[in-house]
Amino acid sequence: MTSVLPVMRGRSWKFGANVDTDQIIPAKYAIYSLDEKKLGEHAMEGVPGNEDGWAQQVSPGDILVAGSNFGCGSSREIAPVAIRGAGIACVIADSFARIFFRNAINMGYPILQSPQAAEAIHSGDELEVDLEAGIIRNFTQGDEYQADRFPPFMTELLIHGGLVPWVRKRLQERTFA
Repeated sequence: MTSVLPVMRGRSWKFGANVDTDQIIPAKYAIYSLDEKKLGEHAMEGVPGNEDGWAQQVSPGDILVAGSNFGCGSSREIAPVAIRGAGIACVIADSFARIFFRNAINMGYPILQSPQAAEAIHSGDELEVDLEAGIIRNFTQGDEYQADRFPPFMTELLIHGGLVPWVRKRLQERTFA
């Protein structure tokens, strides 16, 4: 691997536990499944209190922070797509539902599990996330948290932009070997 994962910096948006995929992107917006930006305009609208344009307040590069079991519910592959489409650079949570975790990694979208960070970070905190090291720095509070680091194969998927680009690259290498 020649590339390294990026270091991201942005403002945090805090959500609670058990945010499900229907809250992340309500079913009525699934018609936009091929338009990431359009999905992003409606991200998190199903979370009570966010019905009126949460995504329009997000700046590109901001970071979503959540409690446990983030992304539970139905296997809606467009849930991480909608969050990314809103401009959120990565998601940090206490824990993720397995299907959301897999969908995010398969599309090359970085998510980090850190119970300590998920509990301590507040909305509006200025964060820096070093994906390679698994370190989350909270400049607002002057704290640093460790996240679970990705194993080498998942890191490679993130670097290549997800499972499909990774497979394409492997097939191309095989063709020219």
